[in-house]
Amino acid sequence: MLMGKQFVSFQPFWLVLAFLSVAFHVGLIFWGLAPNLVARPIHMALILPWVFVYAAQTQFQAISGILLTVIGMSASLWVAWNHEHLGDQYGSLSGLFQFLIAITLLGCVLEAARRAIGWPLPAVAVLALLYSFFGIHIPGEFGHSGVPISSFLGTMTIAEGGIWGKLTAVSVGIVSVFVIFGAVLNAGEAGQGFMNMAAMVAGHLKGGAAKVSIIASALFGSISGSASANVASTGAITLPAMIKLGYPRYLAGAVEAVASSGGQIMPPLMGAGAFVMVELTGISYTAIMSAAILPALLYFFVVWIGINAHAHHLDLPAVDATDRPDLRAVAITSIFFMIPFAIFLWCMFIVGFTPQYSVCLAIGVGVLLLLVDRNLNVHLPAAGARITSALLVAAQQVALIASIILCASIIVGVLSITGLGVKITSLILSGSGNMLWPALLLTALACLLLGMEVPTTAAYVICVSVAGPALIQLGLEPLQAHLFVFWYALLSTITPPVCGAVFIASGMVAENWLRVALTAMSLGIGLYLIPLGMIANPDLIRLDSTATGALVTFVQLAVGMGLISYALIAIKQLLVSTTMCTVGLSIIFLPRQLPFSIMDF
Repeated sequence: MLMGKQFVSFQPFWLVLAFLSVAFHVGLIFWGLAPNLVARPIHMALILPWVFVYAAQTQFQAISGILLTVIGMSASLWVAWNHEHLGDQYGSLSGLFQFLIAITLLGCVLEAARRAIGWPLPAVAVLALLYSFFGIHIPGEFGHSGVPISSFLGTMTIAEGGIWGKLTAVSVGIVSVFVIFGAVLNAGEAGQGFMNMAAMVAGHLKGGAAKVSIIASALFGSISGSASANVASTGAITLPAMIKLGYPRYLAGAVEAVASSGGQIMPPLMGAGAFVMVELTGISYTAIMSAAILPALLYFFVVWIGINAHAHHLDLPAVDATDRPDLRAVAITSIFFMIPFAIFLWCMFIVGFTPQYSVCLAIGVGVLLLLVDRNLNVHLPAAGARITSALLVAAQQVALIASIILCASIIVGVLSITGLGVKITSLILSGSGNMLWPALLLTALACLLLGMEVPTTAAYVICVSVAGPALIQLGLEPLQAHLFVFWYALLSTITPPVCGAVFIASGMVAENWLRVALTAMSLGIGLYLIPLGMIANPDLIRLDSTATGALVTFVQLAVGMGLISYALIAIKQLLVSTTMCTVGLSIIFLPRQLPFSIMDF
């Protein structure tokens, strides 16, 4: 038997498995929906080999991974095979064998998440499970009345209230196909197309290399949905270019970290957050995209203003003309992302197809484009290598996101079954004195703390499950509450002490991470203020219904936040800087009274 690296290098096996994974998820969209207790367990079965075996770093991990894969896939497929019979049990386990199936499934989900992203999220899930078992012994309102173990484990593993719940449905039916779309684009020339387009638009400007990083990260992040992946990919090109042009290393790292973090708030992918939001709010995907686009553009505008201030203060040059792509290269490489995006948007907005059906058609076009290179030549061995890369990367990324979502589903299931979510909501309401802005501050703090430990999407799901109802009860629209929580779940990418995007960028430029983080926080001030702007100026997220009001609000917030960004970076006089910040805040909250007063506290 092949173990460890030898097993991973057995490429034909992994190619077949990757093809099965891609074909299954795309096939669900084209050929009809399977029963939930069939599609979702098969989804889990397909991701386990990638997490347990393909990603194994040692022989022990490979051997234990094979064992976990076999028992995890067997348990998942058993649920799928017996879905009709299990539906008659109404979420209650029957017999020792089913108890073993339930324990196996929960154990594999926890271990898959641990191997994929580390201890924090599985640790929270384990604490949630311990609460469900022993919370009956906790005195006071935070205890619960007890749940029969057969009903609890059954709801979590053979019904649609736990690991096969709504979040997993999003992973199976929506997130997976968009991840496949991103993998197909990135395997071809689309990534180079993003860089060439950005260099043509911004390379000639003062501080051009940093501005190229902003545009490229916004474009790339719109399909990658991962701040870390964005830093590693676009940063490999933009960071050396900035350092070559004389940028301070701390500034180069901060620019890339801040620009890359914005990819998770930029439609259409938004780090899978948009699709989870669809399921949790019942609001259409197109409506969420419309609501998210102006805040995302505002974020990148504020970063642009900050970079412009740095460029003038440090006299940073433009990208040399010899290093900028010519018009022909831009035109050709742009085809590789513009055509698939055009197909996707045309099918969704003009024809009226669902987002997942539209993106599957775009995937087909993207696969055809993998056959040609940037010189528009067809070279079959190279095309085969690009298709191979697309399949392997798609399967790995689907597995990574699915392992996170399955683990988060355990936490959400416990919150629902035990009633703990309602109790935490009541705590937020009472702790804020039933006032909106103190409740927002408590929620923001919770998002920041949780985001330091778990990925953005998981932090958003957990926080919105407990804080969302409280914010809605205090008067926010559901979409306002969800976008507010989602944005603040992203804070940890650039905010110490745990700031993943900053760590990666600082390592790539060999600079002190804390210096990079402090610069990133000043550049990314929009990440802290724009969610508050959404609350004080709700027209910002109403582009689909009140376009004029949304655009007026956008301009208003752009002016206010631009003043603040410039004051934080370029102005050294305390009085002038303070005045500009005060004026900026006044403009941001102009349509309404100040968001809070001393009496609120």
